Amino acid sequence: MKIGIASDHRGVALKSRLAQLLQSMDFEVHDLGPFEAQSVDYPDYAARVAREVSTGAVDRGILICGTGLGMCITANKFAGVRAVTCQDSVTAQYSRAHNDANVICLSADQLSDQLADQVVRMWLKTEFDGGRHARRVQRIGELEREEAERIHGS
Repeated sequence: MKIGIASDHRGVALKSRLAQLLQSMDFEVHDLGPFEAQSVDYPDYAARVAREVSTGAVDRGILICGTGLGMCITANKFAGVRAVTCQDSVTAQYSRAHNDANVICLSADQLSDQLADQVVRMWLKTEFDGGRHARRVQRIGELEREEAERIHGS
């Protein structure tokens, strides 16, 4: 599985550590920056990962900022991206099982290294349940397409 990962300046240390964890788990990691803790604008980095997920260049994405919230808002602007902010293993599990989330957004300020590892491991190992949830995820995609057509007149 290919995983795209990026952060803002507040998440650089956690991003680097998680990238190493992912590589040790035999995932192909696309680290899309930044690589230093100098101030950056999180939407630019969220867009890098979300675009790769949207186009299929990677299977899933991980985004990290101070709260995870700004990254999540930005990532969800891209077609086919279902980004979620998770702060524990339970929400990580359900985001995959029920929502087929393909981008997880994490808080560099609120998650310890141990908890971040647990959340990411749970998110990666949980499969989508399908069934009644598949109909709902499909409906999300339909609404996304309908709105794009309404806006762009295509």
